[in-house]
Formats: sequence, C-alpha cells, structure tokens
Amino acid sequence: MPIERLSLWGNPHIGVYIFANDSIAIVPPGIDRKDLEIIRSTLGVEIVETTIGGMRIVGVLIAGNNNGILLPRFVEGSEIQAIKRVFDGVVEVVIGRMTALGNVVLANDKAALVHPEADSSFIEKVRDVLGVEVEKGSIAEIPTVGSAATVTNKGGLVHPDATDEELRFLSNFFSVPVDVGTVNFGIGFIRSGLVANTHGALVGERTTGPEMLRITQVLGVK
Repeated sequence: MPIERLSLWGNPHIGVYIFANDSIAIVPPGIDRKDLEIIRSTLGVEIVETTIGGMRIVGVLIAGNNNGILLPRFVEGSEIQAIKRVFDGVVEVVIGRMTALGNVVLANDKAALVHPEADSSFIEKVRDVLGVEVEKGSIAEIPTVGSAATVTNKGGLVHPDATDEELRFLSNFFSVPVDVGTVNFGIGFIRSGLVANTHGALVGERTTGPEMLRITQVLGVK
C-alpha cells in the first residue's frame, strides 16, 4: 500500500530511526520482521540494517538522495560498508561540526537546502556527493530544515508555519509541488513522523486520517 502507519519500539517518531531514498531504507537493528516488511513493501526498497556510530537514530544522522548518502564523522567503518554493499551511489563521510545531517540537510534529486550556518566546505561536500544545487536557508524560521520538511522527487510537505513566499521558493527550488501539513496529530516537525520516497510513505501511528490524506495529495502518493 502507498501509505502506512508505523511505530518503532512504541514510538511514533519514525523519522528519527529511518533514512530512505528510492532504492534503500537504512534502519537500526532490532526492528520486528513484520515492521521491516511494512517498510520494504511500502517504500519499495531494499533494507540496510545498521547503526550509525553505534546509535539507532539513523534518520537524524544521515542525509542523502538517490545519487549519494552523507554520513557523520563518527560513523564506523563496518557501518559504511553495510551501506555500500546495498547502495550503488556515492557514500561519503562529512568531516565537520555538524553531525545531525538528517536535520540540517533537506534534499531531493534536484536540490538541497542546508542549515544557514553551514560553512563552504560543508556546502561543497553536499553539492559533490548529492549532485545538486545547494543553498542555505531556513523554513518557518527553523534552521534545522531537514527536521521541518520532507521532500521527494514528487512533492514536499513542510512545517505549517512556512510562509507563502517560502512555499513558492521551495517549490521552484526543488522542482516539485510543496505545501504545508502536520504529522502525528498536529506536529509540525514533519521529518519526525514521515519517511517518504517516490513509491510510498510511512507515517507515525498517531497521524490522523486528514493528515494522511494531505500527505498523499502533496507527495503524489497513489
């Protein structure tokens, strides 16, 4: 099915634990087999089970698109290899003070918006690995742009406090329709409760029917 509710370890904030593009989903070890199958079938991906730096919050620590994946400086060699065994794109480590890459980078295959305090070396790394145009910015005055939105190659859902001007900019920048929404019964930090690609979407179990309808419309999930 194109959209499914999910919780992990009783937590509806599934975006903390999962990174996904159109070919793989990276998840921490220990997820129930039934939930792994929901992730695999809904997103149409291969599953990579690994921690990042020994931690389960892989959705917070990883950024990427279909071209490449960015990992924080404390990732372990075995974790990098686990990803490279399944993912054919570029996999590189970002050396710098920003480590919660999933929170500070918002990307699809057209563009990447990064934390307004990102330095030139960080921007260059994102541009080279993801193969996209990169700009610094915020969404609804939130600098952690990756936490405030989810964008795929079909659409983008962003924090409800985003302005009309921001929505127009984001739509043009990412070359997809972009609109506001919420997850998990009114939470505006979209990424915490939504993991999506062009094939489907996973939402936290507290996400309401109207919120799910909004997500399917904006992200083009059918």
